[in-house]
Amino acid sequence: MVQIVFVLILAYLLGSIPSGLIIGKVFYKTDIREHGSGNLGGTNTFRTLGVKAGIAVTLADILKGTLAASLPVIFGLDDINPLLPGVFAVIGHTYPIFAGFRGGKAVATSGGVLLFCAPLMFLIIFLVFFASLYLTKYVSLSSMLAGICAVIYAAIDGDVPLLIAVTLLASFVIYRHRANIKRIMNKTEPKIKWL
Repeated sequence: MVQIVFVLILAYLLGSIPSGLIIGKVFYKTDIREHGSGNLGGTNTFRTLGVKAGIAVTLADILKGTLAASLPVIFGLDDINPLLPGVFAVIGHTYPIFAGFRGGKAVATSGGVLLFCAPLMFLIIFLVFFASLYLTKYVSLSSMLAGICAVIYAAIDGDVPLLIAVTLLASFVIYRHRANIKRIMNKTEPKIKWL
């Protein structure tokens, strides 16, 4: 039990590492929470600091999820499903203790969890995300569609723990994008210009 608690706390702390805040302040002398959407995720980093910073933050956020999901393997704890610490990392990313509990929208870190736990699913939703992004230019819409696609994949696959975890993550992603949904409906949601 102690080991499980330790892994879950460590996963949360990994998720709490504010990649966007660190890269913004260290390399650009900018707190991205004071610009754009005020969000610490990759999308606001792209919008505020540019493509290079956006890619760096997105990759770092993906890595957080992948590393957190791999903790049971690292510590040899076969009785812990990697999806569980993965979910805790996503919570940490969204509500980071190191950044006043103001984080990102859970997309990249959720993807990182799936990269470790279900690589084929990750590849499929990655392709869905970029196909949607190319066609619509909406990061938010593409993120939500990728989440829905992940749920459908998990349901077809029949892996119950995966379906539960993916449904939680996709619901979380959609919840975090509720303001974006309103803007999409009102046709005021910003579109990307780099793709």
